[in-house]
Amino acid sequence: MAEQESVSALLSNAYESLRSVDLPGATTFLDRALDLDFEDSEVLWSLKCRNFWAERAERIEGTNNLFERGEYIVAQWKRFVSFASKLEGDFERGFYAYKRFAFSLALAQYRALSSEDKESHEAELALRIGRCLKGSGDYDAALRQLEAAARERKEDAEVLAELADAYALSGEARSSKALFREAFYLAPQRIDLDLLEAEMIRRLAAKVAAMGYSGSELAEWIPVYGALLGVFTVKRELKAVEVGKLRQAIYQLENEVKEGGDERSHLVPRLINRYFWLIDHCIAAKDDRAKVDEILLKIRILDPSIYKQYTA
Repeated sequence: MAEQESVSALLSNAYESLRSVDLPGATTFLDRALDLDFEDSEVLWSLKCRNFWAERAERIEGTNNLFERGEYIVAQWKRFVSFASKLEGDFERGFYAYKRFAFSLALAQYRALSSEDKESHEAELALRIGRCLKGSGDYDAALRQLEAAARERKEDAEVLAELADAYALSGEARSSKALFREAFYLAPQRIDLDLLEAEMIRRLAAKVAAMGYSGSELAEWIPVYGALLGVFTVKRELKAVEVGKLRQAIYQLENEVKEGGDERSHLVPRLINRYFWLIDHCIAAKDDRAKVDEILLKIRILDPSIYKQYTA
């Protein structure tokens, strides 16, 4: 029992080192734990994860471009999630420690940029720093950073989705739902689903994926099923100019869908989502019911299954 307690303590020390972005220190504790028990499943799991990041650390040192380093680390985090999912065992505290390590390491690269480099990457930097703060668990700081980014880029789906994610992780569900709905309306293709942590989005994405959708097509269907499954329930009134843009977008999409082609699988859910927005507007504006029925008929012709679920 004493030996197991020592292994547990060494693992805790290793994870604390990771949270402090000290991979060599974590390695020392993990090697000592292995000496005590070379069959401990969590120690073996964590050492495999350590090896993954040790290999990447060597490549990171191969470039002096700090911005590229940060980009590379975040990209490798997505690879790590896939890597870890294939390992035997599920060790939440270890996974969280490696997550803190990766995003804190990336954050350090972005923050170490020179004033000149920060200025040249100004448009992207606020988003990336906010994302790393979120990934490292500092949700309050992440919100401040992402809110600032959103003020500068009000119609950037990537920024809004990250801000929505940070709101969800901070327990502000209403703000999160409103912003996710907005982001997926603006540009689903701009949203990196692999970097979103909100449980409601992860469950929604999993349900849509289970229907056979994947990749960029999955992203287009998420807002449709977000409406159907009661996830995107927080809505706002549209300004007159936004209604005009919405109608124009619908007209253009209708013509593109009629033309068919390879893009139709993406255009159909995009058009349906815009029909949903227009229906919401008509209801909020207390328009004649005939206008809503006309839109519903278009949805029925385009996709009878969606129409049935929407009107059920």
